[in-house]
Amino acid sequence: MAPAAMSLINREVKQLEPGSVYPAQESRADEEPPLASSPAENFGVKLKAIRRELREEYLQPHTKPWIIGFSGGKDSTLLAHLTVECLLSIPPDERKRRVYLVCNDTLVESPVFQEFVNHLLAYISENLESLRIPVEVVRTSPRIEESFWVNMLGKGYPAPNRTFRWCTDRMKIRPTSKFIREQVSHYGEAVLLLGVRRAESAARAANIAKHSAKAEGRLTPHADHKGCWIFTPIKDLTTDEVWIALLKSRHPWGGSYKELIQLYKDAASGECPFVLSKTDAPSCGTSSARFGCWTCTVVEKDNAIQSLIASGHEHLEPLALFRNRLKQFSEDPQFRSKVRRNGQPGLGPLTYEARRTLLEELLAIQAQVGMQLISEVEVRLIREQWLQDRAEETMRSMEKLSEMVENQTKENA
Repeated sequence: MAPAAMSLINREVKQLEPGSVYPAQESRADEEPPLASSPAENFGVKLKAIRRELREEYLQPHTKPWIIGFSGGKDSTLLAHLTVECLLSIPPDERKRRVYLVCNDTLVESPVFQEFVNHLLAYISENLESLRIPVEVVRTSPRIEESFWVNMLGKGYPAPNRTFRWCTDRMKIRPTSKFIREQVSHYGEAVLLLGVRRAESAARAANIAKHSAKAEGRLTPHADHKGCWIFTPIKDLTTDEVWIALLKSRHPWGGSYKELIQLYKDAASGECPFVLSKTDAPSCGTSSARFGCWTCTVVEKDNAIQSLIASGHEHLEPLALFRNRLKQFSEDPQFRSKVRRNGQPGLGPLTYEARRTLLEELLAIQAQVGMQLISEVEVRLIREQWLQDRAEETMRSMEKLSEMVENQTKENA
């Protein structure tokens, strides 16, 4: 967590009413918000506006379902929190719109953070039933044939880098996009709620501004998914305000945010965002510390996992070292084929020897740390891919030999 956030929390949180995330002063929904005279009051005005927007948008006379992009990090957690609060404030007979809380697991997420997310989603699912609101938790993940390990250790793809970021599309965009397309197909249209904020970065602010110019009311048409609309309720909150909101809130599904806050402290981190478009991909794998894939080689150094190790998660050290091995093998020409997968000359996939070595090391690390890092199905698919690649390689060699013999015969004729 940023020092500025903690400083603001200590200074301003005393001004907030206990058990609330905004000052005690109330105003009617149809009144113009009063001018704020302090950061705490400004924060309260923003949250009241967000709550009002959520309620008004939910009660619109159409049946488009809401899909909340949930990563488990602070922004998407606050968005889910405010959405559930919104539903609870609406009479039961008016809670007609379906809401899906969608979380994507790339299958190579940071083990510590993914364990937290899995526990949180199970807890939310269990407790939402008693609240009698139309919210469903949905988990997406890449097709096993497109997993990180099947692509890298099976097909020999080099570790992702800034110019060849093959992982984002296969592991993040495709799984969630499939779910969105299914909802659009069923309902005709859908609304995607994202916890993006202008204050995240200059690039994020510019992207929000670009999409806002095309907005129809509060909703912006998705650039890649026809029939999908984007709603960004918390876009004007600062990072400090997000943290204060979480610290001063009670889970609508029970519990507290202490574990989430501790994780951020341990990792000095942010979460990798919910990605649905290749134009969003650069925010995955930035130089800042982030929770995300422990195998990520797009960043030069994984600051988050190093901070977690320093904070007492020593069992992650073998993973950090293996991540460096993936990068090393991919960048060293001696571990790369001299023929591309299409049969053309050039720096190609990882050699069979390199793939076999890395798989053996990964399985040894998995046994050492006692966590599943790769599934048995992936191991089987990897070995099947090796056999397929060798068969195709043999066929190409035979075709070249046949062509050489044919040419030689013509010369001798």
